[in-house]
Amino acid sequence: MSELLNHIRTRPRGDWAQLLRKELPALAAGIAKELRDGIPGLSTHVADIDDEVVNQHVETALLTALGKHEPPAAGHGQGEGAPRGRDAHDQPLPSLRAIPSQRSNARPERARRELFTALTSDTPPAERALAELAGAARWPLPDFVRAIALASSGEAQQLAAGLDGALSGMAGGRPCLLLPTPDPEARTVLANTLRGRFAAVGHPVPPRDTASSQRWAVRLLGLIPTPSTPEARAVFVDDHLSSLMLLQDEHLAHALAARRLRPLADLTPRQSERLEDTLLAWLEGGGAPEAAKALSVHPQTVRYRMRQLEKLFGPDLRDPRTRFELEMALHSRRLMAHVRRQRSRIPRKTRHVTAEFQPPQDAARTARVNGL
Repeated sequence: MSELLNHIRTRPRGDWAQLLRKELPALAAGIAKELRDGIPGLSTHVADIDDEVVNQHVETALLTALGKHEPPAAGHGQGEGAPRGRDAHDQPLPSLRAIPSQRSNARPERARRELFTALTSDTPPAERALAELAGAARWPLPDFVRAIALASSGEAQQLAAGLDGALSGMAGGRPCLLLPTPDPEARTVLANTLRGRFAAVGHPVPPRDTASSQRWAVRLLGLIPTPSTPEARAVFVDDHLSSLMLLQDEHLAHALAARRLRPLADLTPRQSERLEDTLLAWLEGGGAPEAAKALSVHPQTVRYRMRQLEKLFGPDLRDPRTRFELEMALHSRRLMAHVRRQRSRIPRKTRHVTAEFQPPQDAARTARVNGL
């Protein structure tokens, strides 16, 4: 609109009306297209209304905004057999409010694609608009939805056909399914259906929060780049909530670990690893006997290492907040190291393929039995 007005102002005043008539139809058509593409659900509502009618309405609205209340010049948009002096603009045009209400039998596939886009948007439409869009897609809104992130679009099409009511589309750079979930606690049937496939299943959420389930399913799939195996099974966000929270921003996780574990920076990697394992077991277990049991070492070994840690960390080990952040830092460092190891084992050309998540080895397997 601003470009058109600037163009008009550069011309003599006597040419304004003629120039307006010439440029306005293309501008109106462009605005109508942007409205269709940019407003979730609008294209479904106007799917059965002729494009020319919509364009004419937008053109009339633009003329009104520009202070031109008369219809556009005769001849624009009329057929060859129309009587002279009368064109489509002489017919009553629907109001903007009336255009969405004039939908009829919209094509369900198109409506389902638009519903998928609306549900996975970070700014979903209002409840009423979402319900209307679901109605056009013949997809009754469920109480809960789970997003399923997959490795290939071929798998998405096959699974969508086998999972009753699933919507399919692309979100977050991954093929995804949106599955109605009547019972958020039930997942055995879904896990069996996905067995042998590269899939991450998001947590169950109300329909308006579908984007969150989809986002974390995609994130989990990206953290588990394991080669394909026939025994692969789906992983569920529900089972990895704490890991995802710790790694939702790896830069912050690195910053926390670097800050809280700085006293270990001058040790050798071997010494640092042993003390980290001991400190984490001590924080989780609450004492030397419990830590020794978790590490499969003698309690005296844990007490010796804890004396070393007390010298390094000082009174911070007695501060509850510091202890909490130390445990977070140790867990996040272990998770990041595990992700790096997993990625380094996969050939570059297959790193996009993902499968079952293998949790990091527990401390008992990684810690040495005796001494520093």
